[in-house]
Amino acid sequence: MSVKKHTISVLVANQFGVLARVSGMFSARGYNISSLCVGETEDPTVSRMTVTVHGDDNVLAQIIQQLNKLVDVIRVEDLTNRSFVERELVMIRVSADHKRRSEVLEIAEIFRGKIVDLDKNTMTVEVTGAHGKVKAFLEMMRSFGIIETVRTGEIAISRAANTAESRDDEA
Repeated sequence: MSVKKHTISVLVANQFGVLARVSGMFSARGYNISSLCVGETEDPTVSRMTVTVHGDDNVLAQIIQQLNKLVDVIRVEDLTNRSFVERELVMIRVSADHKRRSEVLEIAEIFRGKIVDLDKNTMTVEVTGAHGKVKAFLEMMRSFGIIETVRTGEIAISRAANTAESRDDEA
């Protein structure tokens, strides 16, 4: 069995302590979470967790089984082999004096980013996209001198007419 990235969508009761119980389940069993994002759904009593983990299919099966045992878990869905859309947000502050600003702006525009803050010597750029796009953007910004990076981690939603097609890795 090969190790690969798995994207799991978990609907949970929107209550105090649920995040701690879910993340505690992972750490108690020695599973590393690559990314974890949580937010309220269209129903304020329910939150959606998007969890990405790396492991083989046996590890994934164990994770899903353990998640389903938790009282506050409503539904667990493995999106990995389904058609879904994923996005990540990154904000990055780079060194950019007045001579280099146009270069940063040009690269940001290529990645459909936007400048969200600037001062005399820095610019903060926001980019949203699939993991690969965010990674490529960060690589392009390294030459300017990255001062600070903030990332959301991946969020994902299945497509309406979900089939077994490959997932969306586009911008």
